Amino acid sequence: MFKNILLGIKSYSGTFKLMKELKLWKFFFIPMIISLITAALIGVAAWSLSSSFGEFIATLWVWDFGKETFTSLSTLFSGLIILVIGFILYKHIVMALSAPFMSPVSEKIEAHLTGIESHDHKKTSFNEQLWRGIRLNVRNLGKELLYTLPLLLLKLIPVVNIFSAIALFLLQAYYAGFGSMDYTLERHFNYKDSINFVRKNRGAAIGNGIIFMLFLFIPVIGIILVLPLSVTAASIKTVGIIKSEEVDLKIKKDIIS
Repeated sequence: MFKNILLGIKSYSGTFKLMKELKLWKFFFIPMIISLITAALIGVAAWSLSSSFGEFIATLWVWDFGKETFTSLSTLFSGLIILVIGFILYKHIVMALSAPFMSPVSEKIEAHLTGIESHDHKKTSFNEQLWRGIRLNVRNLGKELLYTLPLLLLKLIPVVNIFSAIALFLLQAYYAGFGSMDYTLERHFNYKDSINFVRKNRGAAIGNGIIFMLFLFIPVIGIILVLPLSVTAASIKTVGIIKSEEVDLKIKKDIIS
């Protein structure tokens, strides 16, 4: 899987050149606006809630000794929780609402890579793409929160918290890559088969998502560029995997026949 993670990261090389060559930037304008507004709203919420949430947790410490230390730790921990949940919500909100705009981008990239302008894929409307994006990201949001909460609790344990932080980052990366890959998968597979495809190729999803997550740490510019770059890279990688699997299947059929 480590090799596939590296290949998922490598797929980002040449993305700017490809976006310029295919004139894709115009498709990213609305998703960029969605990304900025979502990030701003989550940032304001995190700033306003962290202190209040920390003070609330601190009320659970009824003793006088260690009160100040517990309050500081409570504020720090509450800020961490809100930050992590904010990252999670940001990914899924932006990816769900951007689905109708990103699917055409993925299709243009696939046509360029395969040399086939008119594919025999299922055609979906704006509303169908939006609904699939919402459905998939609500599903992924629930799964991610389910796995995130135990990892956050492990961060309270010294030494163990180092490994839990890494696991938490990779978990977020996986679901970020998942969402980026689905803009291509929705033309090839139904909902269930798309989930199975990403599970089988989780290394590629994690590799794509690692860069996605790192971009979020770059103020403003990262938020603007994260979706265009991740979707372009994911489209390149996903199309490559699909074509590779089709070739392998054809070879197997030829051998059997």
